[in-house]
Parts: sequence; structure tokens; C-alpha cells
Amino acid sequence: MRFDDLLRRIDDAVIPPLGRLLDRLRRPTGHTGLLTVVSLVSVTAVLATAVWVAERPGSGDPPAGEVVRVGVPEGASVPSYLAESRRELDALSAEASGKGPPYALVMFAAYLAPDRLPTVLDGAPVSEVFIRAPLPGMQTQIARMPVRRVPEDVVAGMLRFADRKEREAREYQERAAEVVGTPEEADLRPVYETAARVAIAEATAYRANCSCVYAAVLRAAAPDLKRLAARPGVRAVDPAPEVRTLDRAVFLPPLPGPDPEPTSVVEPTPTPPAPTPTAEPTPTGEEAAPTTAPPTAAPTGPAGGDLTGSPEPG
Repeated sequence: MRFDDLLRRIDDAVIPPLGRLLDRLRRPTGHTGLLTVVSLVSVTAVLATAVWVAERPGSGDPPAGEVVRVGVPEGASVPSYLAESRRELDALSAEASGKGPPYALVMFAAYLAPDRLPTVLDGAPVSEVFIRAPLPGMQTQIARMPVRRVPEDVVAGMLRFADRKEREAREYQERAAEVVGTPEEADLRPVYETAARVAIAEATAYRANCSCVYAAVLRAAAPDLKRLAARPGVRAVDPAPEVRTLDRAVFLPPLPGPDPEPTSVVEPTPTPPAPTPTAEPTPTGEEAAPTTAPPTAAPTGPAGGDLTGSPEPG
């Protein structure tokens, strides 16, 4: 209920009893005391009800146009998030599917190749997957890919992402060759060269149908989600009945592997300007933490940014 509507309702409910009370007080009778008490009790009840309506939690549906975030909150502990996801799944009732099967974020225990997805997900209908090439010592990008057919659309999306990475690598190589001028400007050359090497390594991994898928978004009834959470290879299932449309949702699944505690802000590493955007699929703008070495100067973007411009299924 909008706040101004609530105030109008309070006026309609409170002002008439108050008016009648004042009128009674101007014309005292033997019952004035009793009427005063009754009137005050009535007004108090109306006000208490109005406050309860104003403060009570909503139905669980986000306001129209609000973006819903599902996944690890910023600065949160991954183990705590996974434990909370399991509690929410246990509490999910069959009635949660009253408006259709709820969406859920499914996180895998390890990076999976496309052909393993049908088995691990037990044929559940998938809407999106998250991919990242887990290359040792390299800070690689995360991409959110809409899919309909698994694994066909995942393979096709990886090939398109490989094309994009190869174009990035060529642009970085060209920029490295063009660097001239002051010593400060010359420092950009190794940064561009490193970014090109990372992009080439990512493209090579995706063309080989790498084990790069680490999460999926799907819709299923509550009993099916609970069965899915118990399947081998599934790390956790985070139900998201509050999500109505994927274009108003941001999913932030944790990467497979050890569960680090939240850390303070990390000093940024030098990064080259991003290559000129193309009409091909773009990543989420996120970068994963390096697997074994400090971050390289790979292309970067704002962590946790809006997940748009992802590969379309073929």
C-alpha cells in the first residue's frame, strides 16, 4: 500500500470517531465517561491496525521494477551463504510453486564440461549457466549465458565466447605494438601483452569444451529442487521464488573450491583499457580470483556488475 493511500485511510477511519467523541464531550450525559473510554479504545485500535499495516512485511514479492539479487552478498562468508541456502531449501514448501515453479540458483562442487550437465542436473530445464575458464595463475572473466538446450547451447555459446576472446587478443596485441612515448606509457606494453595471453588461453579452453561451467539457473517444483540438491556434483541449491523474470535478477554464485572468508578491499592491479565493444556476446564484467598466483593484468570490469549482454543460444 502506498503511504499516501494509507494516510487517507487513517483519516477516514479516525476523524469521524474523534468528531463524534468531541460532540459527546460538548453535550455531557451520564454515559459520557463510558462513551469516552469506548471511543478512545476504538481510535487506539484503528491506529494500531494502521501502524501494523504500515510496518508488516510484504508478501515477499519485490516492488515492480526492483532488481532481485540471488547469491553471495558482498562481503559475506561463502560457507554461511551455503548453509543459509540449504535452510531456505528445506523450508521451501510445495505452495511456493503456486505462481509456477520457482527459479533457483544451482551451484556445482567443481567446474563441469557441457556434456556433464544433463547427468548432474537430471534433465531439469535450464535457463542460464555461468562459465569461467579456471586457468592456473590467470584472472579470467565470468560470463552468464542463456540456454535452452543442454549441452548444445552451452557448446555453441562457448564457441562464440572463444571468438570474442580471440578478437580481444588481437586488439591487445595491436595496442601493445603501438605503445610509444614516455617510460610511463611504455609500461603499458607488458600489460597489453599479458592481457592478450590471457584472452588467447581462454579462447583455447572454450574451443576445447573445457570444464568451465560452475552454476546454473533453472525452474523446478520444490520437491524436484530438494532432490536435485542431493545429487552428486551439486554443491548447493538456492531457491529464489521472489524472482519473477530473469531480466530483473542478478545471480552471484560462488566459484567452486575452497570457501574463503570475506576479505578487505584488494588493491587494484594495472589493467589496460578494454577493447572496442563488438556486436558479439560480452561477459558479465566480473573477474574471478586467480587460482594459484596474484592477479594478472587481464581485462577487467566492475565486480558484481549488471549481468547483461551475455551469449545468446544458437
